[in-house]
Formats: sequence, structure tokens, C-alpha cells
Amino acid sequence: MTRTIGILVFDDAEELDFVGPWEVFTMTNEVFAMSGRERPYDVLLLAEREAPVRCAKGMRVLPDRMVSQCEKLDVLLVPGGMGTRREAENRALLAWIVRIAEDAEWIASVCTGALLLTAAGPAKGKRVTTHWAFVEQLRARKEAAEVLERVRYVRDGKLVTAAGVSAGLDMALWLVGQMHGTAMARTVQRAMEYDPAPPYAADV
Repeated sequence: MTRTIGILVFDDAEELDFVGPWEVFTMTNEVFAMSGRERPYDVLLLAEREAPVRCAKGMRVLPDRMVSQCEKLDVLLVPGGMGTRREAENRALLAWIVRIAEDAEWIASVCTGALLLTAAGPAKGKRVTTHWAFVEQLRARKEAAEVLERVRYVRDGKLVTAAGVSAGLDMALWLVGQMHGTAMARTVQRAMEYDPAPPYAADV
């Protein structure tokens, strides 16, 4: 079965929030293909408009499809970035998130993407996490049941939220493990040479 993974992008989205999970899911495709198996994911960048999206650090990306053209996803992933503050007031986008989340297998966010999921509804009353610098602001909104800190990702039912930026890689690998087993997730991790170690090791 091929799962469709939709990664939402919008102006001022944080690049690694969505590029990190994109790499995990597409590397999973490559690992499957190298062993002669069908690629398990159709990974799409989704936006409200066809125009290039300018991200937080200046990267420009072209969406594969507009959200209006997307009726169903197996996995929805929402990145963070300063753009989430604006999009949290975007009623049309929030309504789309609600519709997609109803039938999705997994709903995920990275960093302040949790704000869109709590504002829209799928994360209301749920346990979530977000970037450490946004924890208190998200708590103040009183939409989530609990906003955890000092964790890389949190699962509550079919909702998975990751802390800031690089934590999206960990969450995406965990999702691969849930869908295809721990051994596959570890194989993908190795293929990516993703083996975090403290920086500045040469200073020790």
C-alpha cells in the first residue's frame, strides 16, 4: 500500500522542520527501492497557492499541489516557523486541516506547527510539545491538555508533535518505525548517516 504524505508549507515556514521529515520519508522510499520493493510513500509539498513559498531563512520551494486539490492524506505534517502565527488566523487553512485530519492515519507537527494543530482542533485537548522558546506561549492559549518540554516528540493517539527544528527528524524516523517496523527505521537512519553527536567534540 502506498501512503500519501502531505507536508504543508507556507511563507516563513522553518526549512528544516519540513526538509528533515521530507528526507526521512523519501530516503525510506530509496531503501525500499534498493531491495526491489515498491516505494511506500508518495510525498507531496502542499500550499494554498501555486506560487513559490519563501521560507523563514530565504529558501524558496514550489508546492506539488494546492491544498484545495487535496481531499485525503494518510499522513499530514505541519512545520513551524514564524509563519504559524499568521496562519493560525487563516480560517480556510484551519478548516482544511480539520477535514484532512479526520481520516488521516497520522497527524504530525514540528516546532510551532503545533500551534496550527491546536488552533484548528486536531490537537485541542491533547498532549503536545513544541520548540522550547514557544512552550509558555502555547500553554497560555489553553488549547492543549498539556504542553511538554525537554522531550523530542510526544504521541497522543494518532497525533505526534515534535520539538524544534531537528526534532522533526527523530519524529519522522519514529513514524517510519510505526508504519514499517523499528528495523526499517534504523536502516533509514543509517542510510541518512543521521547519528547525532554533541558539536565541538574537537574541543574536548
